[in-house]
Order: sequence, then structure tokens, then C-alpha cells
Amino acid sequence: MEYLLNTNGLTKQYGRHKAVKSVNIHIRQGDIYGLIGRNGAGKTTLLKMISGLAAPTQGDFTLFGKSGKEAYRYLSRVGTLIESPGIYPNMSASDNLKLKCLAMGVRRKDEVSELLDIVGLSGAGRKKVKNFSMGMKQRLGIALALVGSPDLVVLDEPINGLDPQGIAEVRDTLARLNRERNITLIISSHILEELSKIATHYGIIHDGVLLQELTREELLERCSERIELKTDDTRKACTVLDGIGITQYKVVDPDTIHIFERLNDSGEITFALAQNKIRTLGITVKNEALEDYYLNLTGGAVNA
Repeated sequence: MEYLLNTNGLTKQYGRHKAVKSVNIHIRQGDIYGLIGRNGAGKTTLLKMISGLAAPTQGDFTLFGKSGKEAYRYLSRVGTLIESPGIYPNMSASDNLKLKCLAMGVRRKDEVSELLDIVGLSGAGRKKVKNFSMGMKQRLGIALALVGSPDLVVLDEPINGLDPQGIAEVRDTLARLNRERNITLIISSHILEELSKIATHYGIIHDGVLLQELTREELLERCSERIELKTDDTRKACTVLDGIGITQYKVVDPDTIHIFERLNDSGEITFALAQNKIRTLGITVKNEALEDYYLNLTGGAVNA
């Protein structure tokens, strides 16, 4: 499969501390990739490396099908907003964008007005940025990352510190960019519930290690309401489930089956298993929230 971006054992070490440890991520054109991890997990360091802002200690990455030194030549097609937006508070939004265009050699006449319109700041182009709300500043930061029409945009905690209205504004802006312009997005956050509203794929990072990569559908399946059945013979148990008309189930390990239908029929299931001399070691109904799934995976509080 051809990826727009994938990393190969990407590692960053500062002294004796490894901030990122042999990470392999895979992102296709059109994805909204949510990089999930608590503060200090290595998200920002990873994003800096794939944006060309930090050199890896080990490993490399492939960008637009190019690897090694050749990949760095394509970084002009990558827009970045890492940490806080680099904006001048005493200048207007328009002037901030004009300065970025000048620095990047972008001379298209309508570039600034179009970018302001894209991020919903067309009515505030002449307003000094120091008078902007946090949400407006973040949207201006996104506009700055879009200068030059990049194919890939890397955003580090773009909703951090925003109020609910600001979060909704930024989220809607990003979804529209992906939908209308087919821009691939990498968005880091420690707020899984918010990212789950727009992300199509996820990478969960903890202590510099990528624990999982999964699609939106896989994440929702793991967090959906289900019966968790533990038995001493999953093969025979599946035959019994088929026999009583249960087809929406999945064997997740040698002694566990997740059942996604007839959630009130635990008694009938255990009775059918007993009739076929299959022991039920445990049967419970589970409904794991997205944040609970993340916390159970990483073993602690989100902001620890």
C-alpha cells in the first residue's frame, strides 16, 4: 500500500532520555490522523521530526513516496502548526499572512483573502491579532500553515486551551479542509473524545512508544457496548452462538469472545453453553467510553 507518510523506526534521544522510541506510523492521502498521547508522551517531538524541525537520532521517514534526504525536499508540501502559532500580535491577520507568503515566495494575489475565508476570519482580517480570542488565534495559525497550498498539514494540540465554542470552530475548520480540499491532516491531542469526532485513523503513543494504530471503525468497535464472554473452548462456543442465532461476535483471544447483539440474553447464552458442556468462566456486559479505553491502554490519567 502506498502511503503519503510513513516512518521507519523513528527515534529521538536527548542525552540518556529517549523521547521517541522506534515509531512506525502510516498515513494515507486524505486521512485525518489523530496522534493521541498524554502530555510528555512524545507527540510534539515526533511531529517536529516529520516536519523537518528536528533531526532523528535513528530511523527515517518516507514522504510522498520519497525517502532519505530526498524526502526533505518535499517538506515544502507540508504545512505545520507546532506548539503555539508564530504570529505577531501588533499586526493584523492579513499582515501576518502576507509576511508568511513573502517568506515562502507565494505571490498569488488572492492567497491571503482566500485563506482568511477558509478559516472563517474574513471579517477580522484588519483586526490586530492581540485582540483575537484563543480560537481565532488558532484558526489564524491554521491559515498560516496553509500558505502555499500544502498537501499535508501537521497540527500540534490545535484545540488545547480553547473553550467549547473555540474547539467547535477549529474542529469544523479542519473537517472542511479535509472534505473540500482533500488535505491530509495529522492532529496531536490528549483529548480523545474531541478527536474522535473528526479523525479517521489513530495512533496512540505513550512514553515515546507507539502502542497502537487503528481506524475509527476499529476504535469504535473496541469501545462499543458488548457482552464479554470468557469460556474454556471458544471454538465450540462459536458453534453454539451460531446455533442460537447470534452472528455478531468476535473472538479476541483464546478464551474471550465479544458479542455485539442480544445484550440482554446472557442467561440464554450461558444455558446454551452449559447444555453443550462448555464452561462459562465469566460473562459481563461492558460499555467502555473512548477515554476509558485510552486510559486502560496507557495505564493512567490523561494529564499525568
